Amino acid sequence: MECGEEVRHIRLKAGMTVGELFSEFKGAGAYNGGALARACDILQTMYIDKEVLKFFGFAGAMVPAGMRAIVSDMIDKGLIDILVSTGANLTHDIIEALGCHHYHGSSCVSDVDLRKDEINRIYDVFLPNDAFLVFETFMQDLFSSLSDDSPYSILQILNEIGKRLPNGILASASKKNIPVFCPALSDSMIGLQYWLYKQAGKLKIDAFTDMNELLDSCFNAKKAGVFIIGGGVPKNFILQSMLMTPNGFDYAVQLTGDRPDLGGLSGATLDEARSWGKVTPEAKAVTVYADATITLPLLVAAVYERLEK
Repeated sequence: MECGEEVRHIRLKAGMTVGELFSEFKGAGAYNGGALARACDILQTMYIDKEVLKFFGFAGAMVPAGMRAIVSDMIDKGLIDILVSTGANLTHDIIEALGCHHYHGSSCVSDVDLRKDEINRIYDVFLPNDAFLVFETFMQDLFSSLSDDSPYSILQILNEIGKRLPNGILASASKKNIPVFCPALSDSMIGLQYWLYKQAGKLKIDAFTDMNELLDSCFNAKKAGVFIIGGGVPKNFILQSMLMTPNGFDYAVQLTGDRPDLGGLSGATLDEARSWGKVTPEAKAVTVYADATITLPLLVAAVYERLEK
């Protein structure tokens, strides 16, 4: 068996750009640093290819961790055609857009004391209960303003929310007419607020109508690419969309901290998806096993630098 290219040792210098750093990662080519460099190459090719339908999967507590503006900027720059998110990330996006904030906290703290002080903890991020009171008023007003003559799809509900927000992920998606899918909307504060409204209101939401638009997009796509943050429901919802079509994803990048050997989808390699036909045999694909709050900003910054050049 022949060896591949030799490992080039990383050389750092003051003032180097993130793109230059990624070139050094590529030269070393080892472990997750090498995978991150390959991810940059794949995304660059995917975003340059005008025939590609670009999916973005968004799981994990990314908005509380400060990743919100990265996603809304990607929408504004035309790098996302279809967004699939957890309901939690969208909930926190709404909270930020309404003028409430997440705060630096600590993972080494008494959660019993936090409960007494009405502060919610997301690892080392704090969110006061007051934010959910603002959120509840907004959501109840929104549901009350919608007609109850016919059912709404989740796409329509999220678009209506985005129209009423001044900034953020849903606001950018609404302005750019980008569909936002949230297949597990009930598993979020948005879902709980809908349940609360339904105790007296008549508004109906059809959770399956969205499948029509999603599958139509997949059937009509000449090529498809996906950038997945985390895993969970968004990852499965995106990848399974190709099962009903003769197509598969031609480009795929995933950033996750979950292990593949435990059998869960969130840690599963994208090569595994080839066995299902979700990813094509020839697809350019890579999984980066690392904290997405580190790899996402670095990767997107490097891609921006390359696309501008």
